[in-house]
Amino acid sequence: MTSTWEPGAPGVLGLPSGRLVRGRGLARPLPEGPRPDFALYLLGRTPPAVAWEAKWVQWPDFGLPRDRAATGDALREAWTRSAGERVEVACAGGQGRTGTALACLAVLDGVPAAEAVAYVRKHYLPRAVETPGQRRFVARFA
Repeated sequence: MTSTWEPGAPGVLGLPSGRLVRGRGLARPLPEGPRPDFALYLLGRTPPAVAWEAKWVQWPDFGLPRDRAATGDALREAWTRSAGERVEVACAGGQGRTGTALACLAVLDGVPAAEAVAYVRKHYLPRAVETPGQRRFVARFA
């Protein structure tokens, strides 16, 4: 598949390589326009069923993922697929867990880990990555 998001569309983060990933909060309505090809849902409980391929990472609100190795694998898959597919990363509110995951994708894309939170806050959402634990998770992500 060779379809990606439109730059500047709601919630779309442009990574330095040119890859585009959409972050969003599942508590809000699905944005108008194309649907994801693949989604990574970061929730403490099973996500709702969707019409596209999705992966669930068990990640409680304001916390950290239950299985860090599986989370790393899921993030690497999302980053790889974002080269030619519409990839969405979402949690309930679209800020903390989503921002943390987007910052990890930025690290995979070449942003230094120490700068990844600032990058996501500048290019996605100023309040992204909500807790000190989430900031440490990004700083230690490789």
